[in-house]
Amino acid sequence: MVPRGLGVSTFVWYSPITDESLSEIAPRVAAWGFDAIELPLESVGDIDAGRTRDVLAAAGLTGVIGGVMPPGRELVQASKSDVEATQTYLRSCVDVAATIGSPVVTGPLYSSVGRTWRLEPDERRKCIAELQSNLKPLVEYGAAHGVRLAIEPLNRYETSLANTAEQVLEIIAPLDSEGVGVTLDTYHMNIEEKSSAEAIRQAGSRLVYFQVCANDRGAPGNDQIDWTGIGGALKEVDNKGMATIESFTSSNVTIATAASIWRPLGSSQDAIAEEGLAFLKKWRAGYWS
Repeated sequence: MVPRGLGVSTFVWYSPITDESLSEIAPRVAAWGFDAIELPLESVGDIDAGRTRDVLAAAGLTGVIGGVMPPGRELVQASKSDVEATQTYLRSCVDVAATIGSPVVTGPLYSSVGRTWRLEPDERRKCIAELQSNLKPLVEYGAAHGVRLAIEPLNRYETSLANTAEQVLEIIAPLDSEGVGVTLDTYHMNIEEKSSAEAIRQAGSRLVYFQVCANDRGAPGNDQIDWTGIGGALKEVDNKGMATIESFTSSNVTIATAASIWRPLGSSQDAIAEEGLAFLKKWRAGYWS
């Protein structure tokens, strides 16, 4: 199942998310009119899965689990111990997702964010083969639990491995489509794709999750992104899935530095969510009308 509706990431306010902060933000997110909330799971144990399920149910929200990849979380060109630890972490993400009813675990589930290295064509082929081998048991584990991995390309400053939809499609091509798909993000597409609309068309039925924000990571809509073209492409591929606002708080120095948040992206963090939601409702109604 592909998650549907409009969502927002708790990264807008908190890093890491905790049981207490989720209990505070979930009712507000629901009251504003969101359908879902994305929960980046920075460390196993940050939230109690059972309690999270109950909080979301009380608020009437769908939960979506995000995999977070700091230094040391690697599925490719890394030590055996790092790969195995990363696989263990991602299985735990699947377990939490299954408990709270999240149909996907989304994120750059291949290498730590900020890790870049040059790859000659032959090296890249070997790297992709290794990654496919290390992803395969995770895809199978997710499928067995009714959870699909949704792998996200990032911009060139955050990874050198998967920058475009085409590159992620290459990675997942031999893997079970029921267990793995693609996440696309308007911020990264704005940097890396020749055409965001064409990237969506390339992903087609394997696009299972969609993250949105302005080109400066602020509220979607008040920016130079081609929202009309993006909406049209989503309609073309018949994607009625989730669109989730992903922006970041500057209160956590590590996250703010990783995401290059050097200035306020809105009048407040709440405004990013509320203004973004108002735009997304009109935008989605425009291309699905």
